[in-house]
Amino acid sequence: MADKKLAVHTPGWVNDFKAFIMRGNVVDMAVGVIIGAAFTAIVNSLVKDVFNPVLGLATGGIDFSNLFVTLKGPVEPTLDAAQKAGAVTLNYGVFINAVIQFLIVAIVIFWMVRLLSKLHTKQAEEPAAPPPPTKSEVLLQEIRDALVHQQPHG
Repeated sequence: MADKKLAVHTPGWVNDFKAFIMRGNVVDMAVGVIIGAAFTAIVNSLVKDVFNPVLGLATGGIDFSNLFVTLKGPVEPTLDAAQKAGAVTLNYGVFINAVIQFLIVAIVIFWMVRLLSKLHTKQAEEPAAPPPPTKSEVLLQEIRDALVHQQPHG
């Protein structure tokens, strides 16, 4: 008996998926997401460890993350204690922190893009040579020159 190889049928979408995943923009996007996650950790630390203490001092020691309103349940002095007690809270201080963090990210990205665009500005280039005249323009110039030479002088 002849040996038969079993052919495994690969669905058509597998090749489409391979083509999709290997596109340059998908890989670039994946790199961007990874860098974005690392950048988020840096910005979170910048907000939490640098800006919030300074803002707290400027506002008389207010800790934004502990600004909340208890909607239902036991009233506790801190957000953590209220959540552990099962209270329903409106955490506007956490929202303020998120807004501050967003503004910091936006400012940092603005300055990074601005810096990168200045680094990539083209050096002063010589102006490009004008394109050669079209056949019609050349023909019209020849007709003009022929008419100028045919005119009598004087």
